[in-house]
Amino acid sequence: MEYVEIEHKYLVDDPAPLRAVLARRGGEPGPAVRQVDTYYNAPHRDLLERPVVTEWLRIRRTDGGASLNFKKWHLDDDGLATHCDEYESDVTDAEAVRRTLRALDFTQMVNVDKVREEWTLPGGRIVVAFDTLADLGSFVEFEFKGDAETVPAAIAELTEFVGELGVPLGERIHRGYPHMLLGRDH
Repeated sequence: MEYVEIEHKYLVDDPAPLRAVLARRGGEPGPAVRQVDTYYNAPHRDLLERPVVTEWLRIRRTDGGASLNFKKWHLDDDGLATHCDEYESDVTDAEAVRRTLRALDFTQMVNVDKVREEWTLPGGRIVVAFDTLADLGSFVEFEFKGDAETVPAAIAELTEFVGELGVPLGERIHRGYPHMLLGRDH
């Protein structure tokens, strides 16, 4: 599933029960890392113009480095994102990339500032990320990282994994953090 992202996101009031279940399943938490994502709009077309935002361009900065990322979301018949094409690459100089985008008339839309704790599980097919955002609250993302024959097969495996956890999760969220911070439903 190279260059494809499949994830389920939930609002979570208390992540402790989920962390306990993941630990019992052999999950290992990584260190909490601050991620600052800056999202940009393109000069040649307004990415916010459509009723459902389906494309994002961002620079992510962490203490460990930076990356440039583009996502193109695919929607189901109800207009909900099912998965996205994702192209991400590490960059050695995030400021140079920011200045390049600005020189090309890309405009900054929103910053997403979060603390993320990623858990890896035996088999490595699913990664669980706990995100805390000062302005939005706490969330958990389940991301499929394995190989699958098709996108629907990967979605089914991820859905089954979440369902088998036996932990109450909050509301399933079908929009990204930039949507939320920009006040967009989609």
